[in-house]
Amino acid sequence: MQRETAPRAPEASTSVHSDADASQDDQGRITALEDLILAKLDDDKAQDVVFIDLKGKTAVADGLIVASGRSHRHVGAMADHLLRALKDEGYGRVRVEGLPHCDWVLIDTGDVIVHLFRPEVRSFYNIEKIWSVDSPHRTQAV
Repeated sequence: MQRETAPRAPEASTSVHSDADASQDDQGRITALEDLILAKLDDDKAQDVVFIDLKGKTAVADGLIVASGRSHRHVGAMADHLLRALKDEGYGRVRVEGLPHCDWVLIDTGDVIVHLFRPEVRSFYNIEKIWSVDSPHRTQAV
């Protein structure tokens, strides 16, 4: 799941930065973080990846990413690879919960929250419903 963005025109360098420039820089950083996470999950063969844009909906985070792994080991490996990639890219200290059991691993980067589940656990908690997002792993009743 990749997001395409139009290339930005080069900006003239100035020593004065406005609030709009800072907001645009923050938005670019958040988009780069989201893209990094989505690319890493794609590389690790995550299943049913859902990105939920929370900008303007809550102060908790700007984005929420939910994905499934096939087993405890797959969820743990995805979490480990993602944590390494975040550290290597300079996103620093992230908070992690659930690594010992790997049923549900939560990675909080501050701007983006990532939930990695085993499929049974994801179906049970169904956190996409909290944000009214249709999940690809749910089937509709006929």
